[in-house]
Amino acid sequence: MKISVCGKGGSGKSVTVSLMAAVMQGKGYRVLVVDSDESNSGLFNMLGFESPPVPLMELVGGKRRLQREMKDAGYQLNVLEREEISVDEIPPPYIIRNEGLCLVNIGKILQSLEGCACPMGVLSREFLKKLRLNSNEIAIVDMEAGIEHFGRGVDTSIDSMLVVVEPSIESVTLAWKVKELASDIGKEKIWAVLNKVTSDEMASKLEGMLEGKGVDVIGSIHHDPEIFEACLEGRPLLSLLNARARDEVGEILDSLLLRVGR
Repeated sequence: MKISVCGKGGSGKSVTVSLMAAVMQGKGYRVLVVDSDESNSGLFNMLGFESPPVPLMELVGGKRRLQREMKDAGYQLNVLEREEISVDEIPPPYIIRNEGLCLVNIGKILQSLEGCACPMGVLSREFLKKLRLNSNEIAIVDMEAGIEHFGRGVDTSIDSMLVVVEPSIESVTLAWKVKELASDIGKEKIWAVLNKVTSDEMASKLEGMLEGKGVDVIGSIHHDPEIFEACLEGRPLLSLLNARARDEVGEILDSLLLRVGR
């Protein structure tokens, strides 16, 4: 199963992805985290890795080569040489592993004036389309902020979507837009995850606002000072064994697996 985690910038997507990865690893799944956010660079640290993997962009010859290929009519089929690719077929150093946890990085914006991030979107789309998972494997995709990934077609190979919603009208509105765009490409398995909520009353209010827009809520993650402190200090989130947020993510994933029949 391929799960995307998307939402407004700053809503807590990477934290949610990291906690999800820890919980799924604890359930015995082999977890592949796909860093598809070309801006944020700290996901590897949250996951407990000392350094990020070499971007997959380098595996296909770099951004400039991909930009040239994008000018050809057949570029959608030529991004990766294989028609299908498994987790085991991704060569190091383009993937890093720690027991049942794996991480790949599509690519990052590294300097001024290097051009748009469209090649990263193309590579994300083609990689996810070609990625084949075994029954005990799950891919969790940390999407870029906003909704541009829908315009690039990155979501076409996703099985389930979680949109992280923080307590703001902008975040609620974006969740509704994500729901609408997902429906446009035939994706109906989409749920909102409430994040940074400070009380059950706030969670209830957010849930009501979202359901009024046709967005179902699958669970809530309350504000957790321990998570914020770990992010500030650059400590891995996987070590927070007793964090309330991690328990709440576990409940969210149990519900998700039940709904998708896993």
